[in-house]
Amino acid sequence: MSALGLRLRSCFAALACALLVACGGSAPAERSTSTTVAAAIPSSTAASTRRLLDWPEFGLSPQRSNVSEDATGITAANVARLRQQTVTLPGTVDSSPIYIHAASVAGGTHDTIVVTTTYGKTLAVDAGSGRVLWTFTPAGYRSWAGTAQITTTSPLADPDRRFVYAASPDGLIHKLALADGSEARTGSWPVSVTRDATHEKLAAALNIDGGEIIAATGGYLGDAPPYQGHVVLIDRATGRLRAVFNTLCSNRRRLIIPSSCGASGSAIWSRAGVVVEPGGTRLLLDTGNGPWNGRTNFGDSVLELSFPALRLRQAFTPTNQRELSETDTDLGSSAPALLGADRVVVAGKDGVMRVLQFSRLNGRAPSARHTLGGELQRLSTPDGGQLFTAPAVWRRGGRTTVFVADENATAAYVLRRGKLFRAWLNPRAGTSPIMAGGLLYVYDPSGGGIEVYRPGSPRPLAHLAGDSGHWNSPIVADGHIVEPEGNANDHLLSGTLEIFSAR
Repeated sequence: MSALGLRLRSCFAALACALLVACGGSAPAERSTSTTVAAAIPSSTAASTRRLLDWPEFGLSPQRSNVSEDATGITAANVARLRQQTVTLPGTVDSSPIYIHAASVAGGTHDTIVVTTTYGKTLAVDAGSGRVLWTFTPAGYRSWAGTAQITTTSPLADPDRRFVYAASPDGLIHKLALADGSEARTGSWPVSVTRDATHEKLAAALNIDGGEIIAATGGYLGDAPPYQGHVVLIDRATGRLRAVFNTLCSNRRRLIIPSSCGASGSAIWSRAGVVVEPGGTRLLLDTGNGPWNGRTNFGDSVLELSFPALRLRQAFTPTNQRELSETDTDLGSSAPALLGADRVVVAGKDGVMRVLQFSRLNGRAPSARHTLGGELQRLSTPDGGQLFTAPAVWRRGGRTTVFVADENATAAYVLRRGKLFRAWLNPRAGTSPIMAGGLLYVYDPSGGGIEVYRPGSPRPLAHLAGDSGHWNSPIVADGHIVEPEGNANDHLLSGTLEIFSAR
């Protein structure tokens, strides 16, 4: 029997266990079950009068929903007939692009794609012609190009459309003029967000909250010590560091030399990184392998921080935190996703999705006392394996639908009465899904290309050809689908970018 068939059989077994509990027996934590709820997902969104012209950051917005109902110029009627062009790049983009419509670049007006390669080159590309408009190369590029010192941080567009922010493997965040790629050198720009870039990696996407750029650090492949996952706030005007939160040695409120902390790990390395909560006064994130003591060390935990002070407000840590850390099945491989209705979902490398109460992450009112456990629901990732991707969360008409993809499957879940139920599943691998203009897009990193779906169906509507990749994910806006390809761990100095256009 196929792996998928075995998992379907286990779903029915889980349902039987749930019935046993209802009759007074006992059973393990709730797992996902096959349910007939596909009708709860609208087949498509209503035609929007608004147009989605920009995709300024990973996840589209600081809340990282990965969803917009605005019209993109790409529909079920034309998605199979798009014009495709492949752009050769001087590096691999193992992250997501951003897109700025009608930007002033290179002396003209261009619909502009911006990407950052694994060795820190940032490029602006004309979406219509595929021409590279400018390339920024960080000063130390030659010293790390071709090595294991990389970045997978997605860039970020400034709301004023004059600057973009990008990371390089030496631990710097750069402020670049969108017009020509020149680097701002005023104030404290560029900004170092680590005191040991050889051990602390910039992996998660940048985010923004008002006047602050949000960056986060993790570790390199193999969790080689010493490093501490930390959040940094940068004043986007001056480049000054406004605040730091260390997830290990959290009593120290500044950038620290990693070897000076008695603990190592607790990376912030998910694709979405730090999520800005609605209202902009709190941040949500999770951490990877590392120790936990509930006081100063918070490995394998979901953390809510105040903004801009970066004070820990509440936390969730699984009861098997030590096991997760010791077996490298850490929680931090996928960031928390905001579901609405006082719910958050978080998943990790242990193949478990955990639904939490947003206002009481560990089941208790927020306080300085941090305890283990407290999730409301546990269910399987689509294929029951590791999850390295960010969900797409679609909220419409009082309904919430969550699209999740892992290394072997893609699935849709609906939120009902505070719990998630699976609506559909297929055996197709995917990275972080996005939904735009009524269509769902999922890049297949193993087979290559993008599968396009109507949100209510597991059957692809169209396949857009492409090469294989790793953590790369697409964006859709203004009549274009943009997908980078390649794997950062191949340490290549070249890569490709696929652009599919409706015009």
